[in-house]
Amino acid sequence: MVLFLIVAFLAFSTEKLVSSQASNQDKGQVVDKPVVPKIETKEASLPNENSKPRTEPITHLVLHFSSNVIVNPEDPFRMEDIRQTFMDYGVSAHYLIGRDGAIYSLVPEERVAYHAGKGELSDFPQYKNRLNDYSIGIEIMAIGTKEEMSIMMDESKYEEIDSDHIGYTDAQYDALVKLIDNVIERHPSIKKDRKHIIGHDEYAPGRKTDPGELFDWSRIGYEEKVEDSTY
Repeated sequence: MVLFLIVAFLAFSTEKLVSSQASNQDKGQVVDKPVVPKIETKEASLPNENSKPRTEPITHLVLHFSSNVIVNPEDPFRMEDIRQTFMDYGVSAHYLIGRDGAIYSLVPEERVAYHAGKGELSDFPQYKNRLNDYSIGIEIMAIGTKEEMSIMMDESKYEEIDSDHIGYTDAQYDALVKLIDNVIERHPSIKKDRKHIIGHDEYAPGRKTDPGELFDWSRIGYEEKVEDSTY
């Protein structure tokens, strides 16, 4: 008899809990979702002067390439050199991916990094010259084509660059996929398509060339070009 009462009580309690949860959902009450952990990164924080507090929702990811090839063509991907360049010029990004796939955290996502500058997206006219406010910037250590780099260096200097330094590595593509997936999982306001995951050259064509022709969008699961997204 005692055992029967215990079983009956447990069954009633379980039914009550399920009924209560369903009732809360019907009333529109928010049910806590599991917190998605942030991807593992290496700390390389930039000073707060290189960013500002964020006040707008995050809707875009912008991809870039970076190097120190102008100053040090023999060893253009030293992390500290690139970080120092950001500080010297007052620019920044949220993440930087090394040639070996290491992901460096430069600016917290809750702050606005200075990576996109002036530009325009036809689907988002309100973002004109303001994409920084709505985006997360990801820099990838890489060097573009001769044409893309011509605004920074002459042809003879480009020809001296080690071919291994040009383009992107397998490790970088793998790391970028993981980073993008993690960011989107934590920020569902970013839609997983090519109107919201873009290159710097698509926001500022003619002014910027990164991530450039050597970046293979299919390696991260996207098409090469954005249709009807930029002007």
